[in-house]
Amino acid sequence: MSKFLPKSVQNLIEEFSKLPGIGPKSAQRLAIYLLHSPESRTKPLGESILNLRKNVIFCKNCWNIAEDDPCKICADERRDQRKICVVEEILDVAALEKTSEYDGVYHVLHGALSPINGVGVEQLKMCALFERIKSLEEKDSLQELILATNPSLEGEATALYIQKHLQQFIENPKFKITRIARGLPVGGDLDYADEITLGRALSGRSEFL
Repeated sequence: MSKFLPKSVQNLIEEFSKLPGIGPKSAQRLAIYLLHSPESRTKPLGESILNLRKNVIFCKNCWNIAEDDPCKICADERRDQRKICVVEEILDVAALEKTSEYDGVYHVLHGALSPINGVGVEQLKMCALFERIKSLEEKDSLQELILATNPSLEGEATALYIQKHLQQFIENPKFKITRIARGLPVGGDLDYADEITLGRALSGRSEFL
């Protein structure tokens, strides 16, 4: 980074560089772009960033982001509460909702099992999922758990761990665990898939054995 730049500009470039997908050159271009932008454009951006942590919370039921607890999806009486779709990230919910193929609720793990990167069960919302399922199972109000983790090594390992763990205490013969169909490329992420591919993957899901 050029030392002649003012400290405030250098700080902004450093912060942009910490964002995923933003390299040093892109960070510099963004900083200079904002420097040339009128206050009417930069002020709303700054306020939006500040309000992000003030107004957004996590739904204590599904761990998706929301402005109210429970979130709009969990609170929607038209959604089938007997079906839970497990996803890795928040954007996966948005991607699946675009398909208009799913009428149940979700559970966001906030990642996938990855021992190499130090991500275990404790770092995910896995225990919250098991407690939620156990509570619903005791009320006999759980029908299906859809494992929609990404078709990567980490995603497959996460789905397998959940399936094996649930076999220990789920006794309801009507309850089934399904895995999202292979309509997605191996190594791909839900967030980058188109609506048609995701829709086919959901509608073509099979029981996870």
